[in-house]
Amino acid sequence: MAGLLTMPGISLQGSFAGLQLRRGPAPAARVSAAPAFHVVAKKKWEKQELNQNGNPVRVSMHVKTNDKVVVIAGVDKGKVTTVVELFTKSGEILCKDVNIKTKHVKPKGEGETGQIIQREFPIAHSNVMHWSEEKKVRSRIGHKVEGGKKVRFLKKTGEVLAN
Repeated sequence: MAGLLTMPGISLQGSFAGLQLRRGPAPAARVSAAPAFHVVAKKKWEKQELNQNGNPVRVSMHVKTNDKVVVIAGVDKGKVTTVVELFTKSGEILCKDVNIKTKHVKPKGEGETGQIIQREFPIAHSNVMHWSEEKKVRSRIGHKVEGGKKVRFLKKTGEVLAN
């Protein structure tokens, strides 16, 4: 009863009580070149990229806390605001009165009621540029040494920023 059932790549051999399934050679796996860039998904349950010390890789940013910035992309485009907080692990910043979303909060204890609050959420640091209050213009940032100290300045106006 050899060759009881034959299909391309699969053959069924043996008696009915002890059938054995034998597979032919596996098809060659498709190999493609890896992408030149590394895509990082931002999900809470996914791990972040770590450096050699086991700490998260930090994103270097062009803004600091309390900098005056203007939003250049998104729903709040054109809004002048200040930087409240930096998130260097994700490369995001929290700005005052920008990216406000409605959040529904469940009650935590007995007798409490749920709430609907409006809150600021972080935006990407690349979506803001520094703002000059004197000239009312946005600008990139530069570094120079003044009086033995390295300072930041606005390239368009030459205005020195407080560190």
